[in-house]
Amino acid sequence: MIRQPVTSSNLKSVGYDASAKVLEVEFTNGSVYQYDGVPSETYSALLGAESIGKAFGTLIRGKFTHRRMEQTQ
Repeated sequence: MIRQPVTSSNLKSVGYDASAKVLEVEFTNGSVYQYDGVPSETYSALLGAESIGKAFGTLIRGKFTHRRMEQTQ
């Protein structure tokens, strides 16, 4: 999935697969997670938020099934 860089102290980049409704988030510590069932409106709200980190905590964290992705070097 292609991610785009974001300005945040905790998030480095985010990507979204609209057909699968999967949000992929790369954190500044290098870990990558995918969140399932994320509506496109939620993804848009995340990107449009004044603080992406706060929006992530409010809109995403704890609300969607997620999994940590393997790190590839």
